[in-house]
Amino acid sequence: MSETNPNQSNPASADSQNTDDIFASQLTGESDALSRAQADLADLQAKSADLADQFLRAKAEADNARRRAEEEISKARKFALESFAESLLPVADSLEAGLILKDANAEQIREGAQATLRQLLAALERNKVLAINPARGDKFNPHQHQAISVVPSELEANTVVTLLQKGYSISERVLRPALVIVAAPK
Repeated sequence: MSETNPNQSNPASADSQNTDDIFASQLTGESDALSRAQADLADLQAKSADLADQFLRAKAEADNARRRAEEEISKARKFALESFAESLLPVADSLEAGLILKDANAEQIREGAQATLRQLLAALERNKVLAINPARGDKFNPHQHQAISVVPSELEANTVVTLLQKGYSISERVLRPALVIVAAPK
């Protein structure tokens, strides 16, 4: 039997030890890399969850803002119409009062009609409904006027000769063009 000297190393055992050390260091390195990768994955998952939450909150906020805007538009339309109708009520009252009078003479009826017309025009103006009332000699504007006919005239060509019917606009949008007769080119 041969005795092994503890100071003598066995080459097979040293190779085995070196291999074990290499594997252990590789495992430790891989374990550290795996731990870092898992930590990075956990961070990314947390960020992803946070971004998904922020997205859902932003989407809900945008939906709420859109819904509130639609409600505001609906209310604005409703109340604008309500305000307009309310401003016309005195006109209706005046017309009813005029119809109740049975013994009114022509002058009283005329005065009542003029007063009622003033009320109506004031109500229209309060609601931004303005008359398009071109005067004789005003330049013809196809955006506000509708030419019914063209006649020879001493006025410059393409100017208003006669107003047949007033037009009306609301907030610079034409509701009805003014009907006019226009001077023909010479």
